[in-house]
Amino acid sequence: MPYTLEEFAGDCKDALSSDPAPEGLEKVREFLETALTDEDFLAETLGPEVAGQRNIIYEDPDLGFCIIAHVYEGPKGGFPHDHGPAWAIYGQAEGVTEMNDWKLLKAPKDGKPGKVEHVQTYTLEPGDARVYQQGDIHSPSRKSSTKLIRIEGQNMDNVTRDKFDVVGKGA
Repeated sequence: MPYTLEEFAGDCKDALSSDPAPEGLEKVREFLETALTDEDFLAETLGPEVAGQRNIIYEDPDLGFCIIAHVYEGPKGGFPHDHGPAWAIYGQAEGVTEMNDWKLLKAPKDGKPGKVEHVQTYTLEPGDARVYQQGDIHSPSRKSSTKLIRIEGQNMDNVTRDKFDVVGKGA
């Protein structure tokens, strides 16, 4: 039986209502990995008619979390970032994302970027999902087109995020 977006959103809401973090986030990550292996779910959320880098396909009216479909055409790199006051879960549907984790050396202050140092690089392949807790600094890099589902703890469209400069290893 196919896993629908409505069922997935309901499972996420139930998990986050009973235990927001970290156990609830781990349950949501597991639900996302299940969804990423369901061809019907992927066709519903990331089918050929879906275009654009950021498509909010569900926003919970009570808890505020968002489910977002991302379609990236061609290579694309990202800068070190966190999700401000929220957590995020990245789920790879198609293609490969090289993800980097960063260690905060100096917090942003008075409009000046913070300083980060590279910690590790790993890949997210189709079916993989990973939790980024509030404050976790990471950056994606894609060598070709990719599709992913990301869940954010809140809609980040109007949230100003800190900037970070890379120092030390990886600069």
